[in-house]
Amino acid sequence: MTPIQEEILALKREKEFTILCHNYVDGSVQDIADFVGDSLELSQKAKKCGAKNILFCGVRFMAETAKLLSPDSHVYTAHPSAGCPMADMCQPEALRAWKRDHSEHLIIAYVNTTAETKSLVDICVTSGNAERILKQLDTTQPILFLPDQNLGANLNARLGIKMDLWNGFCSTHHRISVDDIGRAKAEHPESSVFVHLECKPEVVALADAALSTAGMLKYVENHDAPSYIVGTEEGMIYRLRKEFPEKTFYGMKPSILCPNMKKVELANVLDCLKGNGHEIELSDEILEQALRPVEKMLALS
Repeated sequence: MTPIQEEILALKREKEFTILCHNYVDGSVQDIADFVGDSLELSQKAKKCGAKNILFCGVRFMAETAKLLSPDSHVYTAHPSAGCPMADMCQPEALRAWKRDHSEHLIIAYVNTTAETKSLVDICVTSGNAERILKQLDTTQPILFLPDQNLGANLNARLGIKMDLWNGFCSTHHRISVDDIGRAKAEHPESSVFVHLECKPEVVALADAALSTAGMLKYVENHDAPSYIVGTEEGMIYRLRKEFPEKTFYGMKPSILCPNMKKVELANVLDCLKGNGHEIELSDEILEQALRPVEKMLALS
């Protein structure tokens, strides 16, 4: 434990903060968090424990989701400029315009969206529960899935449905190519290969499994393979190595980084705990309207 980590832990206890950390954030930050996981899982844990003050080490939409589920808590984002480019690819104004011309569509939003965008949709999903929720809906009706075209295309293929797809993507996962997965398999032919569902369909087709980050942990826990090729942000490899030290993990390619997740450093966490954090503030209208599709998701999960 480094001096800055020790100072963070002392201040966290003194000021009654619960620190949430996404799997993609740097390992040094993961090590001082109360909970490490994916975005919805973390927000649910903070709500369950009745956190008074929440510091979310991730990107902004994740902290907004925590605020939706814990509206009476003070929720802070560790770095105010750590946004999600994919979430920003679906601007509320553009979605409002689309809805005016497509009023017959059910609109399903990946949880990787801003609170304002969530306020305009019918139901949210995660990469982990999307397939399960879609099986409970009438998928013969017109559906728009946003913002991730790759996740939407992978769900269409798995379920044999034809959702319309918003033109968005995760720039980190979108960069993983067929050549990357082929090269990694050639270098480590004995390894099991899994990728994130945000990867392109042609990449998913070559993997042994396509999963959410929570699904990756379960996959390794339930499989006997001694080594794995990991097709997602490298922060997840830190988590996997920590959880399963007896197994070997290889990155799909060098430096699969989310630059926004990597903005979150120990110095930012300490600064927030010292009173210089950026608190998430949402209007009562957004809180009410954005929570509705999240609650629908939780009811069907």
